[in-house]
Amino acid sequence: FHKLLEEKQAPLMISGPCSAEHEAQVLESFEVLSKLKVDIIRFGVWKPRTRPGSFEGIGYKALEWIAAAKKKFPGVKVAVEIASDQHIREVLAHDIDVVWIGARTTVNPFAVQELAYSLKGMGLPVMVKNPINPDLALWVGAVERIMNVGITDVAAIHRGFSTYNPVKYRNVPQWQIPIEFRHFLPEIPLICDPSHIAGKRDLVMEVSQKALDLNFDGLMVEVHPDPPNALSDPKQQIYLSKFGEFIDSLVLRREKFVDEALIDRLTELREKINGLDVKIIDLLAKRTGHIREIGKYKKDKNVAVYQPERWKEIIESRPNWAKDKEVSEEFITELYKLIHDESIRVQTEISE
Repeated sequence: FHKLLEEKQAPLMISGPCSAEHEAQVLESFEVLSKLKVDIIRFGVWKPRTRPGSFEGIGYKALEWIAAAKKKFPGVKVAVEIASDQHIREVLAHDIDVVWIGARTTVNPFAVQELAYSLKGMGLPVMVKNPINPDLALWVGAVERIMNVGITDVAAIHRGFSTYNPVKYRNVPQWQIPIEFRHFLPEIPLICDPSHIAGKRDLVMEVSQKALDLNFDGLMVEVHPDPPNALSDPKQQIYLSKFGEFIDSLVLRREKFVDEALIDRLTELREKINGLDVKIIDLLAKRTGHIREIGKYKKDKNVAVYQPERWKEIIESRPNWAKDKEVSEEFITELYKLIHDESIRVQTEISE
């Protein structure tokens, strides 16, 4: 990955169908993507789906199609997902260049460790997707397990995080997590998978540009000759025939002037702030929940909402806590006045 980045002096482009479906589709993908000078063509061969009964990949037969296409298009590199020792043996036998470990595998340290042992000494570059849950340590740990067996050609793939609540994206990006990942492993190339984050074709460009603006080292974009009829993830794959336009529309920021570097740094910091703001709001919501419990208790016991001694304790202690953290005492005083006003409002509504 480092060699490709040095030679190209631009973000890596990894692209291909979610799944290898038939030989003609594989050949068409090779023909179009090789002309677009995509760095690595990706194919899903084994597809670990959430529930059984859906399309779970062609399997070993697809590797034969890919190997045959590689002979017709020499020099083209191919990546596939692996999840077992048997998968590794098969990709080596079929001249696959790169492998990646999927999100469902990354979530299991035992599985990652077994793959690390199997990959040791094989000479395969390895990409590691983030786990499906927003656990930075689990992601970092998975990459470290691969590196600890002596594999140095490693990259990380950010594909977003699952959430139960309906949101704009299929998987929420939580950009602050890959940014923090870079602080732990700054030497590891970071690639964004905008297709799995977006979940919809019309959002893939938006997510891709955001990743490039955050100085990601590359993109892994799913494309398909006929997306509506794809056997897996039809909604998020871009039309293969339009992928050249997609690439040309991206604004690349590899050559940076001083002001552009400043913008990139500000973007990183703002994404960190966004992450912290999410936590602050979550804590305020939890605090409000406790306030409601207190309000109900006061109502049941016929106790006044406003408690002067408690308010005195808060307004004297919180600024002192802030001082210890080098945060403005005046700011915290004003902030807690607002918090107290809201607390009174919530409890008053309960007592009415």
